[in-house]
Amino acid sequence: METVYFKGQPCHTYGNVPSVNDKAPCFNLVTKDLAEVTCKDFDGKYIVLNVFPSLDTPVCAASVRRFNQDAAKLKDVAVLCVSMDLPFAMNRFCVAEGIENVIPVSAFRSPGFAQEYGLELVDGPLAGLLARAVIILDKDRNVIYRELVDEITHEPDYDAALSVLK
Repeated sequence: METVYFKGQPCHTYGNVPSVNDKAPCFNLVTKDLAEVTCKDFDGKYIVLNVFPSLDTPVCAASVRRFNQDAAKLKDVAVLCVSMDLPFAMNRFCVAEGIENVIPVSAFRSPGFAQEYGLELVDGPLAGLLARAVIILDKDRNVIYRELVDEITHEPDYDAALSVLK
């Protein structure tokens, strides 16, 4: 169990986020087109998991915009923006915002993702949603970067995360 905060109120996660050098669990997520994707769909690429509660919040939307901007500059990298949002809402957001360089995916059918990655919030106002985190996997699915953002209303450290890919 990890502790994060939402507007100063402690919230807890189911399990723990994988540590650097851990082999990350494979995942099964849903794209904005309702297609399922797994870790195997990204073989041979680095994977950036930008995880957050919902696109319907300003901080979450900002993280997707920022990774969309930075992802265009990265080679052999797949940036997955993961939330519990329904694929229809993700598609609407991406079309409205011109998001083309990241892959928005939903964990709404994948309780295993939320639990195996230790990101499911189990209490507090956002219980049932995902905590804010950035996890970067190398081409062999080993964790090379991990940031569980301590205050959910804060953005992740984009520069620190992306520096491991340069």
